[in-house]
Amino acid sequence: MRIIGLDYGAKTVGVAISDEMMLTAQPLLTIYRQRPTKLRQTLAQIEEILEKYEVERIVIGLPKKLNNEEGERCEKTREFADMLIRRTGLEVVFQDERLTTAEAEVLLEQGGVRKERRKQYIDKMAASLILQGYLDTMPR
Repeated sequence: MRIIGLDYGAKTVGVAISDEMMLTAQPLLTIYRQRPTKLRQTLAQIEEILEKYEVERIVIGLPKKLNNEEGERCEKTREFADMLIRRTGLEVVFQDERLTTAEAEVLLEQGGVRKERRKQYIDKMAASLILQGYLDTMPR
């Protein structure tokens, strides 16, 4: 069994995948959308990944505010999750994603990735951090 992690954003979706033992998360790819409201192709790409890696659960980062309140981005994320559930029938779990993008930025900087190149890695790194946070809380 594998688990997929998603960092859902207005223009991109970062994707990460667990190993088969569900111990570690690896960044996989970033899906780019031309228009924020056009999700059909994004959902189709995610479905292909689910099938290819035999994914049984989806973890989506929930972008709560620092004061733990849910705003418009959380609402959009929950709507996206509902679409995934309807299309795939898989369980969707939400994982608090506060500060994961900032953490990913720091990790990329420490890894020597130049600032102008970080944008292409940031979303899938954030997805990896979201998924790893979830994997670390799973009972063994």
